[in-house]
Amino acid sequence: MAKEKKLFYCKECGAETGKWQGQCPGCGEWNTLVEAPVIKTAAGKTKAAVPVSGAEPTRMKDIAIEGEQRLLTGIKELDRVLGGGIVAGSLVLVGGDPGIGKSTLLLQMCKHLSDKGEKVLYASGEESLKQIKLRGDRIGEFADSIYLLSETSISIIDRAIQNVKPGVVIIDSIQTMYDENVDAAPGSMSQVREITSVLLRIAKSRGVSIFIVGHVTKEGNVAGPRMLEHMVDTVLYFEGDAAAAYRILRGVKNRFGSTNEIGVFEMKGRGLVEVPNPSEYMMQGKPVGESGSVVACAIEGSRSFMIEVQALVCQTYFNMPRRTAAGTDYNRVNLLIAVLEKRLGIRLSDCDAYVNVAGGMRITEPALDLAIIAALLSSQSGKVMDDRTVLFGEVGLVGEVRAVPQCEKRVAEAAKTGYGTCILPYANKMAIEQGGNLDVSGIRLVGIQNIRELTHSLSQ
Repeated sequence: MAKEKKLFYCKECGAETGKWQGQCPGCGEWNTLVEAPVIKTAAGKTKAAVPVSGAEPTRMKDIAIEGEQRLLTGIKELDRVLGGGIVAGSLVLVGGDPGIGKSTLLLQMCKHLSDKGEKVLYASGEESLKQIKLRGDRIGEFADSIYLLSETSISIIDRAIQNVKPGVVIIDSIQTMYDENVDAAPGSMSQVREITSVLLRIAKSRGVSIFIVGHVTKEGNVAGPRMLEHMVDTVLYFEGDAAAAYRILRGVKNRFGSTNEIGVFEMKGRGLVEVPNPSEYMMQGKPVGESGSVVACAIEGSRSFMIEVQALVCQTYFNMPRRTAAGTDYNRVNLLIAVLEKRLGIRLSDCDAYVNVAGGMRITEPALDLAIIAALLSSQSGKVMDDRTVLFGEVGLVGEVRAVPQCEKRVAEAAKTGYGTCILPYANKMAIEQGGNLDVSGIRLVGIQNIRELTHSLSQ
């Protein structure tokens, strides 16, 4: 007869202990241990997550590496974030807020795969078969090689995978699945950990590519133990405001490709539509000849694109002025305002300051500093930055403008988009001119060493 035993699991690292402690013995975090029941057999052995395969060690030089065959999803933006397509036997976690479009994106991927004759199993614990069919009808007509399953038991899903033998499996979502051998509610830490172990075994032993949908908490992390992200091969986050049209798919972990890649989508009536040129999309609706609006060039992963940085400086009516930052780091904006006051003598202590990255993107790289400084200067003075000028550069505490990485790619994107002037760090300008690998005949490079030199650009 099975006996029940209480264990405590850490929500951050997944470490387990037999008694509750204020500090996790594994990762050192405080107040992260949660009680979770597990099943122990009469023989005193707990259920193993992955069975012993009896594999023997192999010398590295004896391992033959063959060119991996990736399965293209039919969605170029998704293939970019995955590193070139789906790797056979991979386990991919797709996280995001409820209603952001995770299920829609994966259902569109299933449609493209089924059109190519690839067998796909879509297992949902949140929707009935008719609900999935209604959502699929809005996307388009599906081929005969896609199978739907409305089930929350992982053992039944495992049996369906054995019978159908699909190449790709979708689990929507991990918080609704349960294992009969674990005495805990679906979505609990014990269930999520055990089910992920089962899916990992299925993916690696049978060569099936599995996509797991996971909802995120208010802190922005996937609900469940943090160890879930360590167990999977790839972690993708779907970002954006559910009320807005844009969506951004960001790769934060990828064992088969580069990280920090992004894919840009737009939500429409028939599903998600790819945005192949983010610069054009982000610059739609930019005002012409208005103060407080400048253009910067940002880089996410291997992609460069133009974004509009807006600032509004106005007289405050409060004892303490308000500072607001949307799309960038709030503390970084406060730091740059302090640099403006100290190094340029511009008094902003009696002014409210609002900074916004238009288009819904969130940019945290320091290369945005120079654009934020220029937008604040433009709004405070009322002078307008030339609409055909783009800026990028990091600003230090003494007002110096420091070099940023991948400057050639930023300048090339500015020239391709049609901008005539690029204000950049002087060190980057010299590196581009000395390198000679970039044709800068179509754009004028203005290298600056201190933010004081920005005033000349605003007065033009």
